[in-house]
Amino acid sequence: MSTKRKAIALFSGGLDSVLAMKLVIDQGIEVLACNINTGFGATRDRKEHMQNMCDQIGAELMIMDIQSEYLQSVLFDPKHGYGKHFNPCIDCHAKMFEVAKRIMEAEGASFLISGEVLGQRPMSQNSDALKTVLNEANVNGLLLRPLSAKRLEPTIAETEGWIDREKLEGIQGRSRDRQMELVKEYGLKDFESPGGGCLLTDANFAIKMHDYIKYDESFDVKDIPVLKWGRHLRLSDGAKLVIGRQKEENEKLQEIENDKFIHIRTVGIPGPHCLLSRNATEADRELAARAILTYCKTSPDQEYSLDFEGDIIQVKPLASRADAAAFSIL
Repeated sequence: MSTKRKAIALFSGGLDSVLAMKLVIDQGIEVLACNINTGFGATRDRKEHMQNMCDQIGAELMIMDIQSEYLQSVLFDPKHGYGKHFNPCIDCHAKMFEVAKRIMEAEGASFLISGEVLGQRPMSQNSDALKTVLNEANVNGLLLRPLSAKRLEPTIAETEGWIDREKLEGIQGRSRDRQMELVKEYGLKDFESPGGGCLLTDANFAIKMHDYIKYDESFDVKDIPVLKWGRHLRLSDGAKLVIGRQKEENEKLQEIENDKFIHIRTVGIPGPHCLLSRNATEADRELAARAILTYCKTSPDQEYSLDFEGDIIQVKPLASRADAAAFSIL
């Protein structure tokens, strides 16, 4: 049985959290890298990448799904408001640390780790925001931020001597120079370039979110994948139409199981995979069919067939793609 002290790390998959874990692992601490899935991470599957990074530094990977909890307690009524788009960053971080603390207690770990860097993000990683998160999640003293530790108040792990503060970093601001030095020192490969991995910080995704909740009384976990893929249109009578733009999106849309939508396929000609609100009016069903056909190799003067989950509709395309694009929400 291991006698090592254990820490729970919030792991985004990004470089900063990898480096933060490595700094702690090198001091003889066992680290469980916990990736918390809110449903709004990057559209691509990153599990293989995260496992690769954990393998390089000697951390164990755990993925925790909190999508339902996140929707219920964070997304639509954030105590500290939103960022520039639909991103409740402070409340989101607090929720993640709250969840991490639960895991820490369940795992018999001693403290928490985060890859946050003081001043790297002006709204969510300034000094006040970092303190707010500690208080909201009730993790004051428990959360070690190894990359900026020397510029922050000592944590329990440091004052108790579990961690040597002098072997931690004092990074502040947006420069990545020190991180790149550590990458070379540790010999890390295939790490991610820095960048926002949360869809809620994306302007176009935020528009789709606002549009969705304007027309739908409820928003559930099963609605999240609908927003991640395709070209989004809002039709004349209020129906939502989603049109796949390329092969990967068509495949992702085919996989969606959501009883608010029906699946639409072209018949006899190649075409995109599409979703349409199940409660669409007859007028919107016809408009959807005509709009979809404008994104196929079709002639405006010819009728084509589309399969609405067993209901075959025959229509002509709209006169041009511009006519369909007039219903785009972006």
